[in-house]
Amino acid sequence: MTTEHVKPNAKALLPIALFLVLYLGNGIFFEYIKPAEGQMGFYVVSVVLAFSIALIAAFAQNRKRTFQEKIRSCAAGIGDENITIMLFIFLAAGAFSGIAKEAGGALSTANLLLNIIPGRFAVPGLFVIACLISMAMGTSVGTISVLTPIACAVAENGGLSTAFAVGVVVGGAMFGDNLSFISDTTIAATQTQGVEMKDKFRENIRVALPAALITLIILIVAAIRSKDGGIGEFPFNIWQALPYFVVLALSIAGVNVFLVLLLGIVLFALVGVFTGSLTYATALSSMGSGLSGMFETMIVTILVASIAALMRENGGFAAILQMISRRAKGTRGGMAGIGLLTGFMDIATANNTVAIVIAAPIAKEISEQYHVTPKKTASLLDTCSCIMQGIIPYGAQLLVAAGIAGLTSVSLMPFLIYPYVLLVVVIADIVRGKG
Repeated sequence: MTTEHVKPNAKALLPIALFLVLYLGNGIFFEYIKPAEGQMGFYVVSVVLAFSIALIAAFAQNRKRTFQEKIRSCAAGIGDENITIMLFIFLAAGAFSGIAKEAGGALSTANLLLNIIPGRFAVPGLFVIACLISMAMGTSVGTISVLTPIACAVAENGGLSTAFAVGVVVGGAMFGDNLSFISDTTIAATQTQGVEMKDKFRENIRVALPAALITLIILIVAAIRSKDGGIGEFPFNIWQALPYFVVLALSIAGVNVFLVLLLGIVLFALVGVFTGSLTYATALSSMGSGLSGMFETMIVTILVASIAALMRENGGFAAILQMISRRAKGTRGGMAGIGLLTGFMDIATANNTVAIVIAAPIAKEISEQYHVTPKKTASLLDTCSCIMQGIIPYGAQLLVAAGIAGLTSVSLMPFLIYPYVLLVVVIADIVRGKG
């Protein structure tokens, strides 16, 4: 059922409003008003619990429809082909991420690249390394976890600002996460819009690459003006780094994501056993851990697909489109609406994948009404969510980086050069209005 045949009903948006109150409200309370010892405030209330309660609220609405009819709507939403593919890719990406980390691939790749870089250009080098590692790993948080200790060591050895070095790593991690073929944000953005990953990559690179180059120029100029300091030597194993480069090359070449992930798993298993970083048992357990790490994302996807189906039929999507149509004019307005919607959802949920899953069905209808291409819509979903996620001080990325570095997340915000530059480039792209 499309929104063209449904009467706009703002009350149908109550489930999302309830979710925001439960998740964002409690997150702010436990992060800033009454912090819990050793606990990140936005993770006190499970996002799964918040969405479960929101789903109950969605079921309670529209009493003209029977419970069984509502179940059928949810089943249709969950059973969408793109949702099914997305869930399967999440599983494959989880197994890959788990075994790659256990095999030591990310650390060896980072150290290999860092040993090539002259001391003066350590910080620009950290940015490039973070970009490459995140594209290969498909996770910004994983990249930050690996590189932040290295960034701290580089800053200490070279007499540099720790907040500056760590902020640069966060920016590079968001660049790679935005472009990676195996990132859950890429998977969510492309599958919900029904576009090929390579098409979304080409659309994304048009804004992400210029932003990254501007950032790199800024960092190089700063490096030239700074004193030349030694950064030390970092151990690596070339064999452990090799699978990441293979996965990165095949992804950019447009090879099917399932084949890329499967080959990556096999390569890391072989390399891990060969170099002694893996045993048969640890290879299996690491893949299992990686799969488990995706379960929450998969459950959230299923819950949001159900809530979205009910909200659409109750007139919630039609209400949002009506609100946007009063202000938006043409393709530019549609693109701006998609960007603002996604950014707001990320600010509210502090999770870029969740923000995309929530915004995606509404964005799809906006794109159809305002003639924004599916690949542009997927690009805006991924890019705008990554911009906000790379800036908000209560998001996992800044909290993890700050925790490892022994800093406050707010202290990193002045040094998040790439997300700020990317925001300016995206706004300029929207003004151009080429959807």
